[in-house]
Amino acid sequence: MVTRSKSRALSIWMNGVQVGTWQLTRQLETFNYSDEWISRECARPLSLSLPFLPGNASHQGDLVNHYFDNLLPDSDVIRRRLASRYQSKSLGAFDLLSQLGRDCVGAVQLLPEGELPAGIHQIQGRALSNEEIADRIRHVSLDSVFGQAAPSNDLSLSIAGAQEKTALLKHDGLWHLPKGSTPTTHIFKLPLGLVGHMRADMHTSVENEWLCSKIMTAYGIPTASCEIKYFEDQKVLIVERFDRRSSADGQWIIRLPQEDFCQAMGVSPMNKYQADGGPSITSAMKLLLGSVNAEQDRIHFFKTQIIFWLLAATDGHGKNFSIAHLPGAQYKGTPIYDVLSAHPVIGFGANQIAPHRVKLAMAARGSTNHYLLDKIHRRHWLSQAQQAGLGAGVAQQLIEEIIEMTQSVINQVRSTISEPFPMAMAESIFTGIKMQARKLASRIES
Repeated sequence: MVTRSKSRALSIWMNGVQVGTWQLTRQLETFNYSDEWISRECARPLSLSLPFLPGNASHQGDLVNHYFDNLLPDSDVIRRRLASRYQSKSLGAFDLLSQLGRDCVGAVQLLPEGELPAGIHQIQGRALSNEEIADRIRHVSLDSVFGQAAPSNDLSLSIAGAQEKTALLKHDGLWHLPKGSTPTTHIFKLPLGLVGHMRADMHTSVENEWLCSKIMTAYGIPTASCEIKYFEDQKVLIVERFDRRSSADGQWIIRLPQEDFCQAMGVSPMNKYQADGGPSITSAMKLLLGSVNAEQDRIHFFKTQIIFWLLAATDGHGKNFSIAHLPGAQYKGTPIYDVLSAHPVIGFGANQIAPHRVKLAMAARGSTNHYLLDKIHRRHWLSQAQQAGLGAGVAQQLIEEIIEMTQSVINQVRSTISEPFPMAMAESIFTGIKMQARKLASRIES
């Protein structure tokens, strides 16, 4: 007797229109675009790694899994907590997104087959008090009581990344817990605490990321808007989502399609760092050749890599860069996000990282890949620019521009902060930037 393999499916929706179906069997994962979606004037692929195929053939295997897996948090600890809280059958992407896929990064919603996304063209939510928001923040990192599911009115959302976070809707000046198909508009990021096997002290990560966003903006890099807020004793960084936009009549919130570089290149989130097989500066620059703003996006991306080196921003991996999808299968770069400086934790003391161990997520390529911060010099950026097709002349100009801007950037950002902002943390970042800028200006390698 032949035993049929069981299959399960989730419908993929974008702003109330069904895009396709993700199907899971014991042997294979497949994704099919709906014929109706492909025939629409506004049709676009979910991902550069999942293009429309002749005859609307299905996508199969790892590329399908990698796209959807990248919608989930990177951290295994956070995934396990979510699986427990929402009683997911497993830690697999399909099972987790069956529970959490109603509000993801970008425009996609994942719903059970046969379920329609109700109330797309309206804004529904319950206003929250500061006390309720503080309580929600406190419970973000708490494990559920054994065998106890999340409340039925709890927010089911999936936000990629390795950091503890939640999200809420801001409407008419108030914070709301969204209902139905109403999306969140802002991400709430919690302090990191001790990070990595070296237990680096990142208790000021909220202020660190806010400061880095101001520095990136001052250097002329489009960066996600954010602010520091307290809800009772709970401190968070609130980041405005650039994948959300109010409709022209203000009656509903539009989800804007986007994907990170790992999704676009078909890379597993497990391999987000270049050293593990993830995107490199060269492959990212090649990807941005297809942007509708290719010249500007490529310059911004390369300039960002150099500024990351100045900042000792060590987590600039492929999931921390994204593209926004546009009608007609076009795309462009998005603002920068998730930038943290390691300068405050570089040293030889407890809960610090030794200077010779600090490395970037994407290498500056000379004759070989250079990841270590203290081993990268001006010539490596020039070599990397040539290999990425930017040209030495353009790179020289960018380098000189960054060197010239650095002191005014520091002065500008420093003027916006004062006690009780952690000034020692800020000054360590400013000092680190100046030290790196002097190294960038030098033609002599020490």
